Amino acid sequence: KEQNIFFNFINYTRFMDPLWIIFAFGFGFTVKQIGLPPLVGFLMAGFALNIFGVQNSEVLEHIADFGVLLLLFTIGLKLKIKNLLKPEIWAGSSVHMLITTLVFGLLILFLGLFGFSKFTNLSVQTSFLIAFALSFSSTIFAVKILEETGSIKSTHGRIAIGILVVQDIFAVIFLTLSSGKTPSVWSLALLLLLIVPTLIKNRKFSFVLNKTGHGELLILLGVLLPLSGAALFSLVGLKPDLGALVFGMLLANHHRAEELANTMMGFKDLFLVGFFLTIGLSGIPTAEAFGIAIFLALLMPLKMIFLFVILTRFKLRARTSALSSFNLANYSEFGLIVGAAGVANGLITTEWLVIFAVSLSITMIMASPLNMRAQPIYARLQTYFLRFETATRLPEDEPIVFGKEEVIVFGMGRAGSEVYRVMTEKYHKNVLGIDINLDVIEKKQALGYHVIQGDVTDLNFWQRINMSADLPLIVLVTPSHATHMSVINQLKLIHCDIKVSAISRYDDEMKELTDAGVDVVFNLYEEAGFGLANHTYNQIYGKA
Repeated sequence: KEQNIFFNFINYTRFMDPLWIIFAFGFGFTVKQIGLPPLVGFLMAGFALNIFGVQNSEVLEHIADFGVLLLLFTIGLKLKIKNLLKPEIWAGSSVHMLITTLVFGLLILFLGLFGFSKFTNLSVQTSFLIAFALSFSSTIFAVKILEETGSIKSTHGRIAIGILVVQDIFAVIFLTLSSGKTPSVWSLALLLLLIVPTLIKNRKFSFVLNKTGHGELLILLGVLLPLSGAALFSLVGLKPDLGALVFGMLLANHHRAEELANTMMGFKDLFLVGFFLTIGLSGIPTAEAFGIAIFLALLMPLKMIFLFVILTRFKLRARTSALSSFNLANYSEFGLIVGAAGVANGLITTEWLVIFAVSLSITMIMASPLNMRAQPIYARLQTYFLRFETATRLPEDEPIVFGKEEVIVFGMGRAGSEVYRVMTEKYHKNVLGIDINLDVIEKKQALGYHVIQGDVTDLNFWQRINMSADLPLIVLVTPSHATHMSVINQLKLIHCDIKVSAISRYDDEMKELTDAGVDVVFNLYEEAGFGLANHTYNQIYGKA
């Protein structure tokens, strides 16, 4: 009786929304303390709330849907269409989905033939439908992990995101076919959007984006654009999520695209909390359903192996292939969408929706520590992984050898470019700039900078370094504290006694850098104020 009273209170009290927030924060904070991403805690919070009788609400589902739209929009802002046309992305993704669907589908049929419950009544069509759902990887999980590890612009990060976008395209095709509805003839008019990237190069046509400033108007525009894209695509019978992604891609070449993406990052993360909660709230599995979910989750390594082998066949390095496979290991929220389509068409029972949700959650929990410790895992198994490398590799994935540089600058954004300029022009040092973003590298090379592409979290990158007799100074100017710590740890592993200077934004990060042995730690905000004061004094009083 006391239990029922508590359940009724949970379900009907007007304070339910704050309860979700409390649970999400509590579980997220707890798992973060043991080295796991907070999103794992959000999943656990959803299941905990489910146990206490809390049900999904329309408000929470809207929050989750909007979080997904923001995520896809920000991905689009950072995505270049030319990257999707590379064989390792579109062909690699297609081959991987085909192989995974065939192998998993045959395995499910095999289990049915041997009388395993829940599998015995599945038809060939249904078996391959379930396998098809398992071949997808979670866009939300992969992007969050890449952001947590500071690898969003790395080679393996670019490969992973490209494959995810191709998977999203397959998702749209599937949903269109399974619904029995064809897109409106007006969907062809969307081809006119292809002229947008050309138009926005002209300031007259990008007047709104140029004049919104850097505050609340930019945030509102970041909300309006993905909603507009979703609404437009929905009107012509296409997946709303695809509209948000496409609208982001159309603006990817605009000079304010990165600023817009960074501005929306915090809002995206906040709304995505709702998404992870809704997965946990989707249902409580029976013991049998939970066992099947665990079985499906244990197939995750097969999916990773398939992708690793395929990517190495496309001449990617073993490390790039392995880390991309780790990023895409888990199952996708798309499994829930496929399950809903299967239920609507009478192919599977509603219990499979819960199985998909639990299996997805388990693989996210499994994949989180795998990705957070991807570097040491690869280092331990490197000899085995290297056996799969081809004799020749893609030019952008070749190892890097240093020359006789005196200063090495990691991160060629605004701050890094200024460090490069001062060291070169004022102090006449031989400077090498390194960045993981190929677009940044191409722009700097066009300006005459001596820069190369490199991923400083790559173990092989450090193993192939040929330092000069005069040990160089390393200046860390990337936006990621995790990347800075990775560089410092790699330097310790190769026993290089190199002077290191690093930029930081927060006191706790500064302390961690200092404790790690960094010679000079530069607080971005404090030093900016110091520099402003000096510059102002020289300009005002120096002329007097």
